[in-house]
Amino acid sequence: MQFTAVLRSEWTKIRSLRSLSYSLAVLLVVTVAIGFVVCSGYDGGDAHFDPVFNAYFGLNIGQFEAIVFGVLTVAGEWSSGSIRVSLAAVPRRGLLYAGKLVTVGSLALAVGLVAGFASVAGGQALLGDEGVSLGSPGVLRSAVGCGIYVGLLAVFSAGTGALLRSPVGALSLLIPFFLSLGPMLGSLKATREVGQFLPDRAGQQILHLAPEGALGPWPGIAVLAGWAALAAAAGLWSLLRRDV
Repeated sequence: MQFTAVLRSEWTKIRSLRSLSYSLAVLLVVTVAIGFVVCSGYDGGDAHFDPVFNAYFGLNIGQFEAIVFGVLTVAGEWSSGSIRVSLAAVPRRGLLYAGKLVTVGSLALAVGLVAGFASVAGGQALLGDEGVSLGSPGVLRSAVGCGIYVGLLAVFSAGTGALLRSPVGALSLLIPFFLSLGPMLGSLKATREVGQFLPDRAGQQILHLAPEGALGPWPGIAVLAGWAALAAAAGLWSLLRRDV
C-alpha cells in the first residue's frame, strides 16, 4: 500500500471524528483569543516585557488541545478496537504508524502556524506603542516557531499514546506533566538547569524575542524534536513488539 494512500486514510479518519477536529479548533481559538485579551489589558511598566511572548499567553492553555489531539488520534484506536481494522487494511505496522505521525504532525503544524501569526499580528496591534512590527528581528521566527512547537508537541503526544495504548493513561501522564511538573521544575532555582531541557520549556524558547538560559530558539526546538523522536520510537517499539 502506498504511503499517500495511508495518509489519505488517516486524514479521512481525523476528519470524520468530531472530537479530533474540535481539538484543533479549540487550540486555535483559545490560543488566539486569550492572547488578544492579555495584550489588550497590558498597561505597561514592566522593564522585562516581551511583547511577542506576551501574545502567546493563550498557548499555555491551547497546547493541551494539541496533546489531546495527538493522544486521541493514535491511542483512541486501541480504546475503540478500530486498530484491528486499520492493521487489516495496512498490515505493515511501521507504514501505518508513520502515516499517523505525519498526519498528526502536519495538521497540528498548520493550525499552530495560523495561531502563531494571528496571535502575533493581533497582539502587536492591541499593544499599540508597546508592540513591535512583524518585520522586527525575531518576530517572524517566533510565529513560525509556534507552528513547529505545536506540531512537535502533537507528535510527542501521539508517540506516548502509541506506547501506552490508552487515552486515559496517556492523558493522565501528559496533562499533569505539562500543567504542573514542567513549570515547577523550570521555575525552581534548584531544578532550573535541568528543567529548561523539558519539552515545553525547551520548545517555547523559540517564542521569545530574547530567550534566556542555556538554550536559544533553534536549540530549544531541537531538544523538543529529540523528545518527540524518543516518544515516536517508543510508540513504534510498542506497535511492533506487542500484540494488538
